[in-house]
Amino acid sequence: MRRRVKHTKSFRERLLDEAARYREAAERLEPGTERELLMRRVYQAEKAAQISDWLAKPNAPPPRSAVF
Repeated sequence: MRRRVKHTKSFRERLLDEAARYREAAERLEPGTERELLMRRVYQAEKAAQISDWLAKPNAPPPRSAVF
């Protein structure tokens, strides 16, 4: 039987919450590889939220910063 999850937040809100958590974790670290990996995840989550917004709008031009 498949498990169903009812989300109380939208996909965009969940992505931005995730980005905020990663940003906070990265700020606590010293500069280095681990911090850069967390900042990359922040960037990816924020871009995914932008792309999600774009896909939700019919006939909208693509976002300028959609290139990874």
